[in-house]
Amino acid sequence: MQKINKILVFGNPLVRKDSLPPSLISSLQKIFPKIEFKEFDAVEDLQKEGRNLYILDTVEGIKKVELITNIDILEVNRILSVHDFDLAYTLKLMRNANMIDRVTIIGVPVNISKEEAIEQIREIINSLNK
Repeated sequence: MQKINKILVFGNPLVRKDSLPPSLISSLQKIFPKIEFKEFDAVEDLQKEGRNLYILDTVEGIKKVELITNIDILEVNRILSVHDFDLAYTLKLMRNANMIDRVTIIGVPVNISKEEAIEQIREIINSLNK
């Protein structure tokens, strides 16, 4: 497996339940100076990021930071308008269009402390970079 050189960080600092991942960028950058943690909010630009994506995002319904490699388990929200395209839908669409080969999501639970999240993310990134 190749070393991780970039992780796309999704989240919305203005929405409490979705604000943790972007707030972790500076701490994670200090722990992993060779990895670019890129704040990302425009799912329509994902195809520009390559065929193998590493993503850090909030995931509802989990209790600890989890590694997700099967995007089929991700729930797709009902799309109301083009502005509501969600990440799961976009990833599945890109896979079906043969625009991506692999997606690795580091899922962060909604109700976890910053310190716990950083420690659990560190363990996952270290295991992926072996």
